Amino acid sequence: MSDETFEPNEQHDFDSDPESGVEEHDALGGSTIMHSERFAIGIDLGGTNIQAGVVNQAGEVLGRAKIRTEADKGFEKVMDRVAAAARDACEEAGVKMSMIHTAGIGVPGPIDPDKGIVVEAVNLRWNKAPVVIALSDRLSVPVYADNDVNVAVYGEWRAGVGENRSNLLGVWVGTGVGGGLVINSQLHRGAHHSAGEIGHMIIHPGAHLGSRSVEHNCSRTAIVHELIKLIKANHHSMLPSLTNGKTSKIKSKILSIAYEQGDDLVCTVINDSADLLGMAISNVVTLLSLDMVILGGGLVEAIGKPYVDIVRDAIRREAFPESLRQIKVEASTLGDDAGLVGAGIMALEEHWK
Repeated sequence: MSDETFEPNEQHDFDSDPESGVEEHDALGGSTIMHSERFAIGIDLGGTNIQAGVVNQAGEVLGRAKIRTEADKGFEKVMDRVAAAARDACEEAGVKMSMIHTAGIGVPGPIDPDKGIVVEAVNLRWNKAPVVIALSDRLSVPVYADNDVNVAVYGEWRAGVGENRSNLLGVWVGTGVGGGLVINSQLHRGAHHSAGEIGHMIIHPGAHLGSRSVEHNCSRTAIVHELIKLIKANHHSMLPSLTNGKTSKIKSKILSIAYEQGDDLVCTVINDSADLLGMAISNVVTLLSLDMVILGGGLVEAIGKPYVDIVRDAIRREAFPESLRQIKVEASTLGDDAGLVGAGIMALEEHWK
């Protein structure tokens, strides 16, 4: 299937009065409820699943929905499904769409937030996709879009483990490796809206193409690739038995089981990968004099504390100066909700700033 290309569109203007108390009257269950709370839809759009939630200013998720993305059906159909997930989340929260003030969405790919377009989303087969205007049309509210890791880091910064920190890096490790930066209490996007992309940093300059970057060495994809190569070279592991010989089906949960059971091969590959990631992060910590690193994503959640400890030890070992060697390095506390919480809070704060 070929990539879809779209011309950017301007976002609709919607009437709002930031100074007025937002009061909505709604009849739910036969009673009238006064609403002075501000609500947003937060959306985490992935290549496989769409997660949506009704989020308030405090980052609380009042209702949620999760459905398949069905990316193969194209941009417009995916946008229809995103809107459907948003309505399902509202229904679970007992909040009518008319009470939603704005929506935020995190998308797996670089975003031009000024134009409201997804520059490229490989997993979704999108190119210059006008996600903001498309979702605004469907939900009839202002929509704000950003990279999926940026919104997850934003969620942790505003409502999770990164609260009250001014300078932090979030690194999400799963299929790939992504990052987001908060500098001087602002989400830092950089001149080309791509700041924080630690996965594309080169750590093995002499290696062949496809083996040089952080993502090529530290993502779950890279770990699985290395394990399969070693198993084929007759290194012992329980992975073939855990997957009935289908090692191509290894996911984070399978890695977690093997790791917890002390599989030497799995433990060695994952631990080496975590140490290498920590060394890469230490360069960013040294460069920007950060006060916190947050780790998230499927691999971090699956392996848990041992993984975080190894990354932390590597950062503290390599960071300069000495004062940075006590930097806080913590796992995401919002977990799977980080993206939708961050997207929702970001939308509310952008809308009323």
